[in-house]
Order: sequence, then structure tokens, then C-alpha cells
Amino acid sequence: MTQPATDPRRFLPLSPQQFHILLALESADRHGYGIILEVARRTDQALRMGTGTLYTAMARLVALDLVADTGREDERRRYYRLTPLGRRVLVAETARLEALVRDAHRQGVRGPAPARTRS
Repeated sequence: MTQPATDPRRFLPLSPQQFHILLALESADRHGYGIILEVARRTDQALRMGTGTLYTAMARLVALDLVADTGREDERRRYYRLTPLGRRVLVAETARLEALVRDAHRQGVRGPAPARTRS
């Protein structure tokens, strides 16, 4: 069975870079460097995208109508926003990842215990 063009599941799975870009744009419109900084901050520097990786992913997300240029430019920086379809895809991908984690937990797979801080 084929999925309708508006079904966000047809875009899944997203690459980690695509997921983090959409997540960065969920809270605010951002320019490319702002997206790079937000992704690095949100992942505690674990994911640090270069400009080539970012703009390759951005071009794909724009072509898929998941992200759009806002038309706003500031100091030659182009700003991007999450489209309504992009938000639905972000929600669908989040649900997909949550289901994977639930399944892993049911099978006894757990991450390391959080570090305890001394009081």
C-alpha cells in the first residue's frame, strides 16, 4: 500500500542531521550558523555539523518542503523555518524513535545510570 503524499511517515527515517535540524527549527527560525550552534548545544557538543553537511541536509529538507526560507536576511544570513509538513514529520520521527526505545527497554536494554552528584 502506498502512502499519500501528505503522510509524514513517507519521509522516515530521518538522518540524525535532518532530525536535529528540524528539532532546532521547532523552537525558532534560525540561520545556518544558528542551527549548527543549537544542535551542538542541544547534544552537549556530541553532534557538531560542518557547514557542508548542514547545507547539503538543508537543501534536501527545503526540496522536500520540510523547511522553508523565511525571506529574512540579516548580515547576508538566510533564515529558515519549519513548515507545517516539517513539524508533522518531526512528530512522526519522534514517535518512531520513542517506539524503538520502548522496545529496547522491554528487551532489557538500558543506558548507563546517570552520574550522581555529591551534595
